[in-house]
Amino acid sequence: MRLNRIAPRSAILLAIPLLAACATVPQVAPPEPPARSPTQIRLPPPAQPAPPPTAGFRAPSVQRYAGLEGVIERDSATLQQLLGTARLSLAEGDMRKLQFVGESCVLDVFLYPLRPGAEPVATSVEARRASDGREVDRAACVAALRRR
Repeated sequence: MRLNRIAPRSAILLAIPLLAACATVPQVAPPEPPARSPTQIRLPPPAQPAPPPTAGFRAPSVQRYAGLEGVIERDSATLQQLLGTARLSLAEGDMRKLQFVGESCVLDVFLYPLRPGAEPVATSVEARRASDGREVDRAACVAALRRR
């Protein structure tokens, strides 16, 4: 009989740690970081004044190839009178790209201002075949686009 009395006590003793594990534990907030002294705070450097419009301006190089005289150093309006309406017109910063397309070629014209604040003009061109994108003579492409 003594054995029956011990068994229920052992079961109770074994259950106590299990019950304790189910109890909620109060959440403790993490400690706050120590306050910084004024000597530890780093301030950002003072803002630099904006550079004048001419600062950093670099004049573009201009392509000088035979057959491109009517295109180079012409503005957008003049180019469109000469070569037709541009299929593509992109602007990025002070640069502009116009793309003209004909049956035989695609002509990309890059326009940059030659002086600070000036209107962008054609400074370089690239030409390729419309069919496969292979490079073609720039002057021949300009001549083909003028004839249309």
